[in-house]
Amino acid sequence: MKKSVVAVGVIVALGVVWSGASWFTGKQLETRLAEMVAQANGEIKRSAPESGVELSYQNYQRGVFSSHMQVVVKPVAGNANAWLKPGQSVVLDETVSHGPFPLAQLKSFNLIPSMASVHTVLVNNDLTKPLFDLAKNESPFDINTRISYSGDTSSDIALKALNYENGNEKVTFSGGNFNVGADRDGNVFSLTGEAQSGQVNAVNEYDQKVQLTFNSLKADGNSRMTDFKERIGDQKISVDKIAIAVEGKELAVLEGMDLDGKSDVSKDGKSINTQLDYTLKSLKVQNQDLGTGKLSLKIGNIDGQAWHEFSQKYSKESQALLTDTALQQNPEVYQQQVIAVLFNNLPILLKGEPTITVAPLSWKNSKGETNFNLSLLLKDPATVTGEPQTLAEEVDRTVKSLDSKLTIPMDMATELMTQVAKLEGYGDEDAGKLANQQVKGLAAMGQMFRITKLENNTISASLQYANGQVTLNGDKMPLDEFVGMFGMPALDVPDQAAPDAPAEPVAPQQ
Repeated sequence: MKKSVVAVGVIVALGVVWSGASWFTGKQLETRLAEMVAQANGEIKRSAPESGVELSYQNYQRGVFSSHMQVVVKPVAGNANAWLKPGQSVVLDETVSHGPFPLAQLKSFNLIPSMASVHTVLVNNDLTKPLFDLAKNESPFDINTRISYSGDTSSDIALKALNYENGNEKVTFSGGNFNVGADRDGNVFSLTGEAQSGQVNAVNEYDQKVQLTFNSLKADGNSRMTDFKERIGDQKISVDKIAIAVEGKELAVLEGMDLDGKSDVSKDGKSINTQLDYTLKSLKVQNQDLGTGKLSLKIGNIDGQAWHEFSQKYSKESQALLTDTALQQNPEVYQQQVIAVLFNNLPILLKGEPTITVAPLSWKNSKGETNFNLSLLLKDPATVTGEPQTLAEEVDRTVKSLDSKLTIPMDMATELMTQVAKLEGYGDEDAGKLANQQVKGLAAMGQMFRITKLENNTISASLQYANGQVTLNGDKMPLDEFVGMFGMPALDVPDQAAPDAPAEPVAPQQ
């Protein structure tokens, strides 16, 4: 038997096996579609109930090596406040290459066995047409997703370059590449990627030409579901530069912005600890260098079950507002109600007696650095019995202790106010004189009201509180006396007369 005949036989045999496996994995994928859509809708309802949208799929056509379908995002019936109006929809066209070696993967020399590979593009309709206009009548993105046999997914998202111009309106975008990963159950997510640049030209309400540009946007994050059904993880976003110009003149430039957020579960698995770090390497306004800033904020001991209860109640009550037809006609009142729901449920988060730390919030220029530090330890008011009779008792229901400190170098403050005065049109010499007067006046006023001190050419203030006692810049006093310094009334506690005390006589009417 010739080798060529054997080779042909082997190829045919492999083709039969591959066809059978592809048909099987295609059918397996089909059986999971409803599950995957239900899972996605559950996540949308949990994390973004205000969106009022849901997923579905249509036009599923299964072949041997590939299948075709469309995923539809549409408003939930009866929800007038949904992100999409009745009749609107976003449609994704998807071509599914069956495993174990999807043809779409083979084209990119990816030989890892997979259940399927999915190619996704946006469908052009009345709602999405503006995006197609920006992308020169093409889908503004192209997504290739690998679905493993375990059900995990990895999606490579290519954002197309955009170039649109119409009169004074202009949008340009370099495009970008991102990767999104998720496990079968949707418990673990990851996102990484970057976009090089973008520019938006528009006209504001004063008929002025405004231009916004950015350079080098990067994102890197991951999240996972905890035992108490809330997400934690790490997220980092950075932008090298953002510039804003009005009528061709540079208004503001922000450089080196980094936002780094982290959250994790404590060792006992009962509480969440979070940290947010923000840095800005440079801020210039109309070419005036205003300095650099940073913030480090930590929130610890957030009870996990309390956080879940808060999320559920806030979600449920917010969803109820969406069905209120009266509120739907008044967006301003609706927003007020949403904020009220938020604050009404905040006490739930005090169950674990959380801590809040700012260390530091700072601003720095060529003459020095201003720093503010804060440590706040909170209590669970549910553990306190009885009604408060004094202001201190009211505060002590939720505050265990507070410790804060502020330092402002005089030279730093003078330099900052000098730059601000220049922005207001003052010349260099006049700006310096005005800034010097303003900072000295601020320091004198702070000392007069005993709020600040002036030592070593530095304005400083420190405030501590615990058990009804305030320490302001080293001076101890009861909380009522501290509040009285600012002309604020103490807690109004009504007098309680003795049970058998006679009522006050009523004067006879004339």
